[in-house]
Amino acid sequence: MAEHVLTEIKDGIGSIVLNRPEALNALSLEMTDGLIDATGRFERDPDVRCVVIRGAGDHFMAGGDIKGFRKSLSEDRAGHVARLEMRVVKVHQAIYHLRRMPKPVLASVQGAAAGFGLSMILASDLAIAADDAFFTLAYRHIGLSADGGATYFLPRIVGERRALEIALLGERFTARRAHELGILNWLVPRAALAEETAVLARKLADGPTVALGKAKRLIRSSFDNSWDEQSHREAESMAAAAATEDHLEGVAAFLEKRKPVFKGR
Repeated sequence: MAEHVLTEIKDGIGSIVLNRPEALNALSLEMTDGLIDATGRFERDPDVRCVVIRGAGDHFMAGGDIKGFRKSLSEDRAGHVARLEMRVVKVHQAIYHLRRMPKPVLASVQGAAAGFGLSMILASDLAIAADDAFFTLAYRHIGLSADGGATYFLPRIVGERRALEIALLGERFTARRAHELGILNWLVPRAALAEETAVLARKLADGPTVALGKAKRLIRSSFDNSWDEQSHREAESMAAAAATEDHLEGVAAFLEKRKPVFKGR
């Protein structure tokens, strides 16, 4: 059986590919295990300076494995209900990894991004999508509330009212609308998605990794901190970044009027 998550590390870029194209990359138990493993390894690997998440085939991810839900409900409803909470807790480990990843995470989106697929995009730091991609927080259609951090990230990105609209109605919306709402950073033609993703990933991976990781952590935690707490965290992070070789290189390159060559350390 094909692996449900494929990974590759090349020139500082760690790629995570959701690999169930025949099922629109729906989240399976095997994919959950693969995501936890891949995100955990990339979090710890100093050779990975940027992470890119994409789907195999024509779609990003169509959410949960509804066929699997039906089978489980038919065979053992009580067991399905009892196991579901821990299944959600388990897959949230991958979201924790993405959120605290000390390097940038870029989602590259084509086709459908529904349910947990949208949650992963929201949990990523940046997102680029083909202009014909489409999105929905579709949980309401199967009588469930959202997971994957959607109820945490979505209101922070689009505001409370829009988040409620997206969650309570579960309507499909276009890539252009996702861009207007701030869910996406960039929209590109479908044919240009792979190339534009590679350009962005290269720029991120060639950056001062420690400093970018510090900036990410500061921004991610800012809504949970007071100004006093945040100001101290900024000072601490600045001092830590100043101790890196990349800081020395950046200063030298600026004064020598050349492009810096950062090494991620």
